[in-house]
Amino acid sequence: MNFNLISFFAENRPLLKYIAVINIIAFLAYGTDKDKAIKNRRRIRVSTLLTLAFIGGSVGALAGMYIFRHKTKKKCFTIGVPIALILQIALLFCLMNLPLQ
Repeated sequence: MNFNLISFFAENRPLLKYIAVINIIAFLAYGTDKDKAIKNRRRIRVSTLLTLAFIGGSVGALAGMYIFRHKTKKKCFTIGVPIALILQIALLFCLMNLPLQ
């Protein structure tokens, strides 16, 4: 079993770039939505925020939730985003251990 993230991402730079970008976008989306909530403006959809978490931005979403103190009382976020993170860790582990052909 392979647990070496550094070598895995060194060999898969596009994946690393994708994960970095989607997490930054998720983080900024949570911050933007919090700002819009404070200013009583049109908000970012719940489905959009959760989708960002599930397509790879779970770390950014969790960071945004707790740094901006946003959506931390909503069960679909406090349960959904950690589930997304667990699924992404499991997927990453599976990708790291695929047999090379």
